[in-house]
Amino acid sequence: MNMYEFYVGQVFDAYEYLGAHVSEAGTMFRTFAPGAKGICVLHKGREIPMQRVYDGNFYELFLADAAEGDLYEYRIYTQNGGYTDHCDPYGFGMEVRPEHKSVIRNLYQYEFQDAEWLAQRTNCLDRPLNIYELHMGSWRRKEDGEWYHYDELAEPLIAYLKESGYNYVELLPISEHPCDESWGYQNTGFFAPTSRYGSAKELMHFIDLLHQNGIGVIVDFVLVHFAVDAYALAHYDGTALYEYPHHDVGVSEWGSYNFMHSRGEVRSFLQSCANYWLREFHFDGIRMDAISRIIYWQGEERRGENKNAIDFLRVMNGGLKVRNPGCMLIAEDSTNYPGVTKEVSRGGLGFDYKWDLGWMHDTLEYFQSLPEQRMERYHKLTFSMMYYWNECYLLPLSHDEVVHGKATILQKMSGEYEMKFPQGRALYMYMMMHPGKKLNFMGNEIGQLREWDERRQQDWELRKYPVHDSFYHYMAKLNEIYLKHPALSARDYAEDGFLWLDCHQESRCLYAILRRGEGEMVAAVFNFGGEKQCGYAVEIPGMKGFAVELYSDWECYSGKTAEDVEVCRVEDGRLVCDLAAFSGVLLLVETKEEIEG
Repeated sequence: MNMYEFYVGQVFDAYEYLGAHVSEAGTMFRTFAPGAKGICVLHKGREIPMQRVYDGNFYELFLADAAEGDLYEYRIYTQNGGYTDHCDPYGFGMEVRPEHKSVIRNLYQYEFQDAEWLAQRTNCLDRPLNIYELHMGSWRRKEDGEWYHYDELAEPLIAYLKESGYNYVELLPISEHPCDESWGYQNTGFFAPTSRYGSAKELMHFIDLLHQNGIGVIVDFVLVHFAVDAYALAHYDGTALYEYPHHDVGVSEWGSYNFMHSRGEVRSFLQSCANYWLREFHFDGIRMDAISRIIYWQGEERRGENKNAIDFLRVMNGGLKVRNPGCMLIAEDSTNYPGVTKEVSRGGLGFDYKWDLGWMHDTLEYFQSLPEQRMERYHKLTFSMMYYWNECYLLPLSHDEVVHGKATILQKMSGEYEMKFPQGRALYMYMMMHPGKKLNFMGNEIGQLREWDERRQQDWELRKYPVHDSFYHYMAKLNEIYLKHPALSARDYAEDGFLWLDCHQESRCLYAILRRGEGEMVAAVFNFGGEKQCGYAVEIPGMKGFAVELYSDWECYSGKTAEDVEVCRVEDGRLVCDLAAFSGVLLLVETKEEIEG
C-alpha cells in the first residue's frame, strides 16, 4: 500500500495491507490507530503486544499459530489510561451476532469460474436491467426458521429468478451488522460478509453460481454512517478517527455516526471497501445508500453542499470504474443536485444510475387515490418525463415502500381487495413501458399483502390462491416481454426512444405510450379510471399492424376478459381500443418499413 496515497485518500487496496492476512506460515495482523497509546492482539486467550511500524500510526504482529477460522480482537489502549476491545475495521469475517469478535478468513481459497461473464458484462445502459431486490434472511427460511447460507440459497434463487424474468439481483447490505432490524444499514464490519448466512467463501460461491447462470449481482453499500457500538469503528483509537469530532454533524438522523469524508484515511477506507466487494467477490455493481447525506450537510440543501464529500464521491467512482470494467454504480439520491449520472471527466459524480424517487412517489400517490380523483391528478403520471432526461434514472419499487406502516405495493392500490389486483397489474405494465431500468422488491411479484418483516420469510403460501398465483404469472410474463423486446430498454436514455402518443385524456384517465429501439416499436394503452372505455382511438406513427403481447384484464390473470376477445383493432389507420377499468394493453407494432423490407 502506498502510505502517502492512503493519507490523502487515493488508495483503493488498503485491505491488502491492513487486516488479518493468513498464509501457510501464520497470520499477519495490521491496524491503523494513530491516537492509540498501544495495541494488543487478543487471540486464544492471550494478549500479545503489537509493534508500531512505519510512522508510528500503524501497528503489526505476526502469529505463527493464528489460522483460518480463529477469533481475534484488538485491545486498544487509549491516551487516558483506559482500553477498549475492538473488532478489526478491515476484518474479513466476524462472529454471528450478538458476538462480535473478528474471524480470520482466507479470501484466496476460492477459485471463480465466471471469467466469461466478467469479460462481457456492462453497465446495461443499452440493454434490459430488471432487478429483484432481496433481503437474504427473509426471502426464504429453512423449516426450522433458520437462515439459509449463501451457497445454499443459490440454487433455489437462480431457478426462481429465471422463472420470474429477472436478470439481476440486488442484495440489501450484507456487511456485518449487529441488529437484524437495521437490515444491514448499521454496519460494524464493513469488509466482513455477515456471518448470519455463512463465510466469505460461501458468498463467493453464491455469486459465481449466479454468474454462471447469466444473472448479475448488485450489493447495497452504506458509505454515509456506521453503527455506534463501542467494539466497532466508534472512537476506534480513543479519538474520532472515522467520525466527525463534533456532535452537530457527527450523528445521523438514524442515531449512527457519520463518516468524516474530508479525512484521507476515511476515504481510503471506504473506497477500498467498495473496490473490495467488486474485485474480490465479483459483484457487478454497487448501490450506494443515502447519497443526499453526502451531497448536502445532513442531507439538507439549506445547510449547503459538503464539497469535500462530493469530491470524495468523484474520486471513488472514477477509480472504481477504471479498476472494475463493466461494473455499475447506482445512487439512491432524493435531491435535485445536477450531474449525478454524468461522467466524472465531465464534472459529474460518476454514477451510472440514479433512483427515480420522484417517479416512485408520484406513481404510488396516483394509484392510492380514488378513481374519481385521478382526473385532477392525471399529470402525476406525466410529470416524470419533464425531468427524466436530466439523469440516467432507475425506477424503484423497493423495500422502503413496503414497511413502517406504508403498506405493500398492492395494498396501496385504492379500493377494496378485488380492486387492488387489476390496478396492480396495470401499474406494473406502466412501469415497464416507462423509460428507465427496473427494480422490484421481493414479495411484490406475488401480490404480498403483509408489510415486509425481516424476521420471517415471504408469504409464499399466497400462491395457493388463484388471484395471487395469476398475479405472479402476469408479472413473470411482463418481465419476459421486457427482457425480450429491445424497444423497452435499448434507448432508455435517448429522447427518440420514448413518445407520448396521448397524455391529454384527463376526463377519461387514458394514456398511450410508444417505445422504440433497435428497429422495433412497442406501444401500450392504459385506462386507469374506474369505468370501461370503448372506442378509444390513437394514432401510432408508421403503424401497419400490431400483435397484442399482453392484456392485463385477461381471464388467465384473474381479469374478466377472455383471451379471444378483440381488445384492439385498426380503423382508418388508427389503433382503436376497448379497455376494461384499471387495465392496460401492450402491443408489438408492425411498421410499414418492416413490411417494405
